[in-house]
Amino acid sequence: MTEQASRPVDDWWRSAVVYQVYPRSFADADGDGTGDVNGIRARLPYLADLGIDAIWISPWYPSPLLDGGYDVADYRDINPEFGTLADADALIAEAHALGIRILIDLVPNHCSWEHPWFKAALAAGPGSPERDRFWFRDSKEGGLPPTNWPAAFGGPAWQQIDDGQWYLHLFDISQPDWNWDHPDVIAEFDSILRFWFDRGIDGFRIDVADSMAKDASLPDVPLQDGEPTREKYVGNPFYDQPGVHTIHQRWRAIADEYAGTPQGARVFVAEAWLSPAERLAQYVRPDELHSAFNFDVLRCAWDAKELREVIDHTTENLWAVGAPATWVLSNHDTIRHRTRYGRSQRDALEGAGVVPTDLELGRRRARAAALLELALPGGAYIYQGDELGLPEVEDLPEEVLDDPTWERSGHTVRGRDGCRVPIPWSGSEPPYGFGSGDGQPWLPQPADWASLTAEAEAADPDSHLSLYKAALRIRRSEEALGEGRLTWDADVPAGVLSFTRDPGFRCVVNLGDTPIDLPGNVLLTSEPLTDGKLPSDATAWLKL
Repeated sequence: MTEQASRPVDDWWRSAVVYQVYPRSFADADGDGTGDVNGIRARLPYLADLGIDAIWISPWYPSPLLDGGYDVADYRDINPEFGTLADADALIAEAHALGIRILIDLVPNHCSWEHPWFKAALAAGPGSPERDRFWFRDSKEGGLPPTNWPAAFGGPAWQQIDDGQWYLHLFDISQPDWNWDHPDVIAEFDSILRFWFDRGIDGFRIDVADSMAKDASLPDVPLQDGEPTREKYVGNPFYDQPGVHTIHQRWRAIADEYAGTPQGARVFVAEAWLSPAERLAQYVRPDELHSAFNFDVLRCAWDAKELREVIDHTTENLWAVGAPATWVLSNHDTIRHRTRYGRSQRDALEGAGVVPTDLELGRRRARAAALLELALPGGAYIYQGDELGLPEVEDLPEEVLDDPTWERSGHTVRGRDGCRVPIPWSGSEPPYGFGSGDGQPWLPQPADWASLTAEAEAADPDSHLSLYKAALRIRRSEEALGEGRLTWDADVPAGVLSFTRDPGFRCVVNLGDTPIDLPGNVLLTSEPLTDGKLPSDATAWLKL
C-alpha cells in the first residue's frame, strides 16, 4: 500500500500536492489540436510517476470557450471537444486506481450566455421570473448603466440588450452573473454538486469564491484616478460580501454527507484573491470551505524578509481557524513563475513583452522556489509545465490571442494566453508530441522548446522534472513534510531563509549574494553546491 493510500481518507487534502490540468493545453488524444479528457487519461502514468496526490482539472464543461471554458453552458456534461461523460468516468476510475484524487472546477458566479436559463431570460423579457435568476436592471437616469461597476476583463460590468435592460457580468460580456438571492440558483448548484460527487470526483475548486453574493442596493464603487476602482476593499458591493459564507456553509454540509463513504468526504478549494490573510481565513473556518489558494506568496517578491512575512502571516491566520496553508507559484491566470522570477521585483507581475527577463536567473529561482514551496507545511499546487520549468510565451502573434482581456482592453493587454501554451511532451519540434496527429495546437509552441519536453527532461538527472520528482519522493518519505508546523532557525545570514520541521528536517533558501555553509546532511539541492556551500538563488533540504 502506498503512503498516500494509507493516509486517513477524510484529511488527505490537508497536505496534498495538487497538479493543475488546463484541458485544452495538456494532451491531445484525437489529434485535433485541442487537449482532451483522453489525453489526460493517457498521461496519468506520467503524473503518478511525478508523485502528485490529486489533479485539479480546469473547466471541462460544454462552453463556447470565449473565456477558456469559464463560460459554462452546461454544468452536467463534458465539452464535446474534450470528450464525453463516459471518458470522464473512465478518467476518474483510472486516476483512483493510481491513488490520484480528482478535483474539478466549479464556476458559480456566472455562466455562459449560451446557458439555457440565460437564453430563456433574454426571450422572456423584463419583469419575468426567468430574468430574476440573473441581474437584469433598467437604466439609471440619463440612460446610464445601473452602477459604475467595472468588469474584470475591461470595460463596464453591465451590458445593455435590445429591450433597454442591462445584465450584470463581472467578467466577460459572455458571462452573465447568477443571482444568488434566487432559490432556483441555490437549488441548481446543490444538484450540480451532487451530480459530480455521485460520479466519484473528490472535490471542487471554486472559481472566484468571493464573488457570488452582491449588495442588492447596487451602490457605486469609489473612483480611483478618475475610474471606478477595481480594488477588493472591505465593503466592496460585489466581492467578499457576507452572503458568500452562507453559500459555502450550505455546500460544506453537502460535502460532509459523503463522509461515511469509502472514498470519504468531498472537499472544496477556494479561489479568492483576498489580502491580508485574515480575510481569506474567513473562508476556511470549520463549517465552510476546506482550503483556499494562497496568492500572497505568488505575488511576493523574491526577497527573504518579504517571503518570511508572507509565510508567517499565512500560517498564523489559517492555523487560527484550523485550516491548512496552501502554496501556489503559478496557475492558468498568472505569468509563469520562471519568467516572473527573472524580472526585477518592481516589474515581476507586469504583462508579456513589457519588461526585460533573465530566463536563466528565473530558472534558478524557480527551482529554489519549488523546493521552498514543497517544504512548507500544508498543501501545494503545481501548474502544468511548472515541473518542466516552462517560461511564459511572450511573443504569441496577435492574431492567435484568445483571452477575452485582449479584446475587452482594446488590444492593450495581451492577457493570459502566454501561460496556456500547450505542453511539450516529446520530439525536437512543434507540436512536441502534444497531439496524436498532424493537427497544430490551438496556440503555437515556441521553436526552442525541444530541451523542455517531458521526454528530454526525464533523461536528464539535472532537469527541472528530475528535481520535482526527487522532491516529491522525499516529501512522501519524510515524516516532517506534512502539515506540522515549522520553526525558524536563529542566527542565519542576511538574505537567507532557514527553518526546521520535526523530526529532523531543515530547509535553507539562499536569496543573498554569497554562498553559505549548510548545517546538516544534504538530501536535495536546487543547484549544485560550490565548494560545499549553497550558492545564491538556491535551496537545500537537509537531514538533521
